[in-house]
Amino acid sequence: MRWQVRVSKMAVKNLQKLPVNIQERFKALAMELRATGPVQRRWPHYGKIQGTEDCHHCHIKQGHPTYVAVWIATGEHSLEVTYVGPHEGADYSRLC
Repeated sequence: MRWQVRVSKMAVKNLQKLPVNIQERFKALAMELRATGPVQRRWPHYGKIQGTEDCHHCHIKQGHPTYVAVWIATGEHSLEVTYVGPHEGADYSRLC
């Protein structure tokens, strides 16, 4: 069964400001999220965010600057991407 992936308004707004290659990497991640769900071990630095039950993140580009995506499982076969952008701007406690 495919997962429903919603992208928050804030994440869409941030995504539109990012370089095209980062937008393309996010699209690839979103396709994998739809196909296989929130656990994405093949992406760099993937992990559940400590202190949360269903909040996950990964790097969509490493190096300088590093770009990350944050998402939360919101129900059975549904999740929401809450942040896409520079690692420096990711306040994980606020995003989950």
